[in-house]
Amino acid sequence: MYEVTIIKSFSAAHILSQVGGKCEELHGHNFKVELSVGAASLNQSGLLIDFRLVKKWLGEVLEEMDHKHLNEISGFAGINPSAENVARHIAEKIMPKAEKEGVKVTKVKVWESENACVTYTGD
Repeated sequence: MYEVTIIKSFSAAHILSQVGGKCEELHGHNFKVELSVGAASLNQSGLLIDFRLVKKWLGEVLEEMDHKHLNEISGFAGINPSAENVARHIAEKIMPKAEKEGVKVTKVKVWESENACVTYTGD
């Protein structure tokens, strides 16, 4: 299996309900996102996929969330915009594009801080 990983960042605010403590107040993070796509074989150019295409996909999704209040984004209607749900949201937005290019989203890792992250694999 080959895997390509792109790393990008965005800043956003959110409120996490029913978790207790300061997280129930409006607060923000400088999120770091690692998006990985993979497949068992390479294309005729010897690439899994062009890095630029994966960067574009991730950039488009993050642009929708950058400097926003995540609770107000339709993709988080009725759910906490936790790092876990942010990772799933990103994966689900990119999965159809990846499939069209013959790769699959293997994981999305979302860092809320330099020492705390979650990983979504879709399995």
